[in-house]
Amino acid sequence: MSVEIMLSAFALMLIMEGVGPLLFPNKWQNFMLKLAKEKPNTIRQIGGVIFIFGFILLFFNN
Repeated sequence: MSVEIMLSAFALMLIMEGVGPLLFPNKWQNFMLKLAKEKPNTIRQIGGVIFIFGFILLFFNN
């Protein structure tokens, strides 16, 4: 995989991560406060689901 593709993927990730705080800062802050109160295992499960979903999308896209 070329460096250009990796940088493009990283740039898209940064753009997607920045949309919430940019457009809805108050809602984003409330969401982060709620997330901070969750149990670590719950956060791990959410992260696992997101990871698997992303992996499946990447696998079927290529």
